[in-house]
Amino acid sequence: MPEGDTVWRTAHALHSALAGQVLTRTDFRVPRLATVDLSGRTLLDVTPRGKHLLMRVEGGLTVHSHLGMEGAWRVKGNPADNSSPARGFGPAHQIRALLVTGERTAAGIRLPVLELLRTAEEFSVVGHLGPDLLGPDWDAAEAERRLLHDPARPLVEALLDQRNLAGIGNVYAAELCFLARTSPWTPVGSLTPPLPARLLRAAKRLLEANKDSVRRRTTNSPRPDRNLAVYGRENRPCLRCGTPIRTGSHGPPERPRTVWYCPHCQPPPPAEADSAGSRSTN
Repeated sequence: MPEGDTVWRTAHALHSALAGQVLTRTDFRVPRLATVDLSGRTLLDVTPRGKHLLMRVEGGLTVHSHLGMEGAWRVKGNPADNSSPARGFGPAHQIRALLVTGERTAAGIRLPVLELLRTAEEFSVVGHLGPDLLGPDWDAAEAERRLLHDPARPLVEALLDQRNLAGIGNVYAAELCFLARTSPWTPVGSLTPPLPARLLRAAKRLLEANKDSVRRRTTNSPRPDRNLAVYGRENRPCLRCGTPIRTGSHGPPERPRTVWYCPHCQPPPPAEADSAGSRSTN
């Protein structure tokens, strides 16, 4: 799933390719935007906000998109033979938007969210977000206050809640818990200072370090198979202690989410801890 660093990189690639250019053609392939035509307008800038992309267009309009689990924006040079600008972006049925300038075409692919709104109304779609780890509004103290607002909430869920801080997804949530040697299921209210502040500094550092790189890394290992400490490494040895990495779940039963952790370096999930406690008293 794209996280804050991926969205930041996507926004900057789009901005470099399209900002200041006049749109010669637009094609929105979602029902509610089927009749929209932005051709003749200048694309002013592309701004990331957490996991959201805001593409501001002349005339006070913003194309708002969210990459969701599998969405992407890609940019290519226009075909020299003046054939369809959609060529080369993969299956046509996956393309949700085409923004064409004199030299380049940007295609929004598999976008779960695509809408057009007034630029003055952007707050309606991103106003709920907490401080952006890669944005000019980053405020570590405010992010910590929001993170600890619900003391009983598991750490992994508090980190993933974009209302607390914007930009963290499943990868960074798992990696941060591991780096802190803390169980993903630890109630945030039990985190003693300065651990919350250290977690947020680590989050900021990791996203900043990865925003310009396609290959995400949270470890110092040069090996590609060890770029991440726990995420996606189920049953493989922990890079710190060698214990096989495990997965657990969190969130509501109807929509559980997976988290990766080391059962030796981090406390186990509550169910496992309760089970171990019961066995020790028999």
